[in-house]
Formats: sequence, C-alpha cells, structure tokens
Amino acid sequence: MCIFRKYLSVSLLVLFGAAVAALFVFRRPQPIPMLKERHGDLAAGGEWLNTKNAIGGLMARLRANPDDIKAKVLLAEAYMQEARITGDHLYYDMAAMQLLNETLAKEPQNFEALCCKASLCLTQHHFSQGLEVAQRAAEINRDNAFVYGLLCDANVELGRYPEAVRMADKMNQVRPDLRAYSRVSYLREIYGDLPGAIEAMDMAVKAGYQGLEQTEWARVALGHLYETMGQLPQAEDCYQHALMTRPYYAYALAGLGRIEKARQNYPAAIDYFRKARATVQDFAFADELADLYLLNHEPDKAHAMAQESIRMLAAAAKDADNNELMGHYADRELAYAYLKTHELDQALEHAKIEYDRRPDNIDVEETLAWVHYKRGEYGQANALIRRALRTNSQNPVLLCRAGLIASKSGQPDEGQRLIRKALAINPFLNIDLADEGKKLLATN
Repeated sequence: MCIFRKYLSVSLLVLFGAAVAALFVFRRPQPIPMLKERHGDLAAGGEWLNTKNAIGGLMARLRANPDDIKAKVLLAEAYMQEARITGDHLYYDMAAMQLLNETLAKEPQNFEALCCKASLCLTQHHFSQGLEVAQRAAEINRDNAFVYGLLCDANVELGRYPEAVRMADKMNQVRPDLRAYSRVSYLREIYGDLPGAIEAMDMAVKAGYQGLEQTEWARVALGHLYETMGQLPQAEDCYQHALMTRPYYAYALAGLGRIEKARQNYPAAIDYFRKARATVQDFAFADELADLYLLNHEPDKAHAMAQESIRMLAAAAKDADNNELMGHYADRELAYAYLKTHELDQALEHAKIEYDRRPDNIDVEETLAWVHYKRGEYGQANALIRRALRTNSQNPVLLCRAGLIASKSGQPDEGQRLIRKALAINPFLNIDLADEGKKLLATN
C-alpha cells in the first residue's frame, strides 16, 4: 500500500510538471508580426519612411511591454492601412487580426479593438460577423461616428438598405467628414441618385487632406461615378489629380486604363493596368487585363490572365473556407471570372454560394441573374434581376443586363426601354455588353 502511494505521488508530480510545461509552451505569447518591406514605386517618397518610423516605435513599445494594449491596437490599425496600400491583405489582415484577438482576449470591451475587428471582417467580406462585432462596439459607445460607418457598411452589404441609410444619417449627425460623406454618396448611388452621389463624394474629397490614401481613394471613387455617367473628361481629371498628389496610386492608374478602354485605345489601357498591377496585386487588375487582351486580339494572353485571376480568387476563397474567422470570401468575383472562361457550372456554384450568404444584396442578385442568363435560364434570371432593380439603381450595367434578360423573357418593350436608358446614361458602356444591347435594339 505504501509502495503504491509512493509511485502514485511520483506519477502525479510528473503529470503536474508536464502540465505546467505545456502551459508555459502553449501560452507563450505569439511573436509580434513584422512590417514587410515595400518595393518599387510604393517604397518611394516620405510616406514609407514615416510609416516605418511609426511602426518601429510601436514595435519597440511592445518589445518592452508585450501587454501594451494601446500599442497593439495602433499596430493593428497600421497594418490594416498597409494592406490597403500594398494589396497584401493575406499577410497584413492576418497580422492585424492576431493583434486584435490578443487584445480582446484580455479586454473584451475594448472599443477601438472591436471597431478595428469589425472593419477587418468587412474587408474580408465576413459581413454578418462584421455587423455583430460592430453592434457590440456600438453598445459600448453610441457617440462615435466611425462605429455608425461600420454599421452602415455591414447593412449595405447584407442588403438592409433602409437601416444602412439610418446609420449613415447618425454618422453625419455625430461627425460629418470624408468617411461620412462617402457613405452618403454610395447610398445615393444605390437609390439611383447619381448627381447626388457625385455631390456627396466631391464633399468627401474636399473634406480630406490631399495625398493621403483615404482622400485619393475618395477622389478615385468620384472619378468612377463620372465614368458611370459617361463623363470621361471629368473622370480623367480625377484620376490625373490623384496621381499628381499620390504618385503611382494603383487605383488611379486603373481608372486611366478604363478611360483608354472606353476610347478603344487598348494598348494604352493595357499599359496602365500593367503598371497598376506591378504596384498592387489586386485580382481586379488581372480581370480587366483579361478583357483588354481579348479586345486587343491577344487571346492567349487573355486566357492566361483569366486563369490567373481565378487562381488568385480561388486561393482567397480556400483560405476563407479553412478559417471561418479570416480569409477573403470571393465567390461573387469567382462567378464572374468563371463566366469569362465559359465554365458555367462553376460560375453558378459560386454565385449560389454568395447568394446563400447574402440573398438581399442587389449586386449579388444581379450576379446570380447574369449567370442564369448566360446559361439560358431566362425565367430564373428575370425573377432575380427584377429584385435587383428594387432600389431604382441607375447603374447602366445593371440596367443593360436587366434589359437583355427582359427581352429574352418575353418582355421586348421593357427590354428595349432599359437598354436605351443604360446607353443614354453611359454611351461608353462595357463594350461587349453595349454591343449585345445595340444588336438587340437593331433587330426590333
């Protein structure tokens, strides 16, 4: 009996020691994510030097005190901004989420961390989770404008447009600024007020500081609104101004590429998109290049670029499937990418996945409708596109697609009306889409 107790005591000591060792190993703080070097044009200018100095200071604080919560949140914010600038969302979004989750594990009610996490979820297209986290933040502080912006964005993406308007109104009541005006612009666009959308985005640009990424993002968005209305000179001015104040800005380069595409100057358009893509790895640039190579009679390059776009999007979607907290949901984008390679079953699969995720969003309804149209399933396409028109959006792409679908669904007069309206808003509509619409008008 005594021998048994002796061995039992020794065994318990060994097990206790192993448990303590395991706790030491597995609770060791994660290493602080490092800032990656920028390359090429993004490394030029004083902004990169300022960024490195600021992040270096935050990392020094965390090395001295790993529990410095304020430094962790500020570093997460800096990494989220670096993701926007470089396009390296895979690395920086994961780094930011690590820092935010560590913060919230210790301070679950940390308002700044909750806002950052909500924003990060929205960036990754985890819209329902972003809404839930933003609502938690709003319960802590109802006098903060930024949290209402997050609630606005989440409700827009989930197709809850009246609630999004209510949140945008609250945001503007608390603090009217660039971020508030830009959300008003987007909602006006959704509800079909394109001149009002331009007015609000112009206010957003004027409320910002020239050269800052946020300001030039708003200026590019303003240019895109001018593009939507077929006002190419005004759009071009916006993109040139953005490049003057923020050289090599990829989204301004892409804007100039779209202007040249509308003018059917395809070699120049290709050059702009190649420059944009050399700066920021955004799948949208590869997607645009696939179209441009086809228009420029380079089918092999078009096919290669379309396949590359699919690879980029599929990798992002796989990350999201493997990690429910992170990874970019990209099923809507994949649906369009597969349409370009004529893989209609895959296009339908991903369009349905996105639709199941957020069935009330008009852009998602449009996507699934267009996939059904391409598959010759006109009845299903028509039911979906009618719902996508419910906000009175005047987006000419949506109107033209709705017209083509109506024409194939036994409503030729309605179809012609919508196509004519789309071409009146933007005579420089997407060439393939415009050609299909014009051919249909000519045969009736």
